[in-house]
Amino acid sequence: AVPEQPQGRVTLAYPKAAVELAAGTRLFLGTRLTVSKEVALTYQTGNPAVAKVNTAGVITAVGAGRTTLTINVVSTGYSGQLKLPVHVSTAQPLKLAFQPKLESRKVSAGGKSFSISTVTIPKGMPVTAGIASRSVGSVQPLASIAKTYNADIAINGTFFDAYSGVPDPYGNLIRDGLPEHIGNLGTTIGFKWDGSAVMDSLRIKIFGEVEGNGRTSGWYAYFINRKPTSGSAATLFTPARGARLGFAAAVAVIVQNGKVNRIAYGENAAIPKDGYILVFMGAEKGQAAKFKVGDKVTYRVEYQDMDGKKLDWSQVQTAVGAGPRLVKDGKVSLNAADEGFRDPKIISGGGARSGIAIRKDGSV
Repeated sequence: AVPEQPQGRVTLAYPKAAVELAAGTRLFLGTRLTVSKEVALTYQTGNPAVAKVNTAGVITAVGAGRTTLTINVVSTGYSGQLKLPVHVSTAQPLKLAFQPKLESRKVSAGGKSFSISTVTIPKGMPVTAGIASRSVGSVQPLASIAKTYNADIAINGTFFDAYSGVPDPYGNLIRDGLPEHIGNLGTTIGFKWDGSAVMDSLRIKIFGEVEGNGRTSGWYAYFINRKPTSGSAATLFTPARGARLGFAAAVAVIVQNGKVNRIAYGENAAIPKDGYILVFMGAEKGQAAKFKVGDKVTYRVEYQDMDGKKLDWSQVQTAVGAGPRLVKDGKVSLNAADEGFRDPKIISGGGARSGIAIRKDGSV
């Protein structure tokens, strides 16, 4: 018999006695929380009507009141917990460097004249990715999305598939620090917690581990919340996709509270609100054999550019991918084919387009 290894005690610390937020604001705990070892954590609040928290440790102040945030260590062989009071005050007026400015003007290009409208917003103005009907793979008029999110200003975010049945986005989507769609195409603009914006050819990769009965195996996924378009697939589906997958998956590994709850075959499975589903099809079906009911499952996200260079997007709270990129470091930089675009409507066709740019002073 092999003696059981003692658990490693992990120390969690927060610089203040309580988390204090104004209603309507968000806080990324990762920038303030001190953890003695690199371990996986779970987050939970006692009263979601006061504050909610996601799996990335982003706490959202919902309404004035008090609740408790509980942070637990879940990595195998380690233990640790931190309970933090959360105090949410009433919403405060937003202080901006300047008020957003709307301008309409004429520009000339290619021997033609065009009417354009621009809005300039200051660095640090709160932004978010508004998703149609709050479900990745749905459609909704832009004005309706803006109303749903109580937006002051809104712009089209990304192309979507209008031809093959499911209107999946083309580009990447990140909200509250969590990737909610992987398109791995074009260029992505990201907004950091400190209010600055970044732009790059973001490519997101998913790597995971499954542990159970003394065995540990690695797994991977190519996409998040994107319906498979070929016979093979390794895709992760989160509650941002909606209530169900929307199709009958060959093999669906249903993970709830960090553990395999069940494994479904040929089923349009329900996506748990406190978990996710891993879908394996075709040549990737072999990955499903690594999972057994009760196994512990974790995964990590890696960010790279299209040349494979690692990017530090850990502080990005919201991002939207579209493209192609037009300007880099103040100079024309355009190569739609290298960014992965193939549709003639994008690379050679004409039409009304929306754009977004980061100015030298950080405004957008």
